Amino acid sequence: MSWSTEIYDGVTVLVGAERGAYPYSNSLLVRGRTASLVVDPSLSLAEEAPEADLVLVSHAHEDHIAGLGRYDVPVRAHGGDLAALRSREVMVAGLGLPAEAATETDRMLREQFHITGRPEATAFTDGEVFDLGGRTVTVVHLPGHTPGHCGFLVEPDGFLFVADIDLTSFGPYYGDLHSSLPDFEASLRKCREIEARWYGTSHQKGVTEGAAAFRERLDRYAQVVERRDATLLALLREPRTVEEIAAHRLVYRPHVEGPHVRPVERRTAAQHLDRLLAAGLVTDVGDGRYRAR
Repeated sequence: MSWSTEIYDGVTVLVGAERGAYPYSNSLLVRGRTASLVVDPSLSLAEEAPEADLVLVSHAHEDHIAGLGRYDVPVRAHGGDLAALRSREVMVAGLGLPAEAATETDRMLREQFHITGRPEATAFTDGEVFDLGGRTVTVVHLPGHTPGHCGFLVEPDGFLFVADIDLTSFGPYYGDLHSSLPDFEASLRKCREIEARWYGTSHQKGVTEGAAAFRERLDRYAQVVERRDATLLALLREPRTVEEIAAHRLVYRPHVEGPHVRPVERRTAAQHLDRLLAAGLVTDVGDGRYRAR
């Protein structure tokens, strides 16, 4: 078995290998008197997984659904990510990769993550409640990372799973084709207002106890976005194009390589430019170049 368990009243966190670091992630098992469900069956569940009556998917990224093949039960996700969950081809297209890289990524998703698509999956909506008998799981839509990214609030335990709002030092990721920085920031504000006893993430930070500690970590996480703004403004002391900004990197460290790096950096730079232009901190000087005011 490549996962371990941590128990928080009626919620069992299935901690993925390597503390849930990618390509693994953390999953949840929630049991009530009449039914049980699993949230985000990860790669760690691909060979052995607990039984459940239902699977909920926080969002359609490979590290959150690699264990879906273990389940012949209903699968639900937010409508914003449903097409990608149903089709591996749609999932790959949403990454916005060059053609050759998209072909290699499709092979990786098939061979390493066992992604085949779940065409029978159906949608849930923000605020939808799943009653397991004495225990409920409520959908909390938290878009930005993906359009359909969601968290789940388990009551009466007071456990909020925030998925890939993962509180890591890497910071918020909004580099896919359909990601949104404004939506991500709105989701951070939404999380901050939810009172819970425990806050669980998909990756290395695991579970935080108490709203005050969670909000402190959430604020540090959000500050990564501010640092990216500051880095960009410093770069734009001289006029630069989006491609030139992407080459300097706002997201990945210099040693990180791969065909995904430049598209992610380009999309991230463009979103930060949009907000700085709107704030009057950057000006368009023509020929595709921008400069700090």
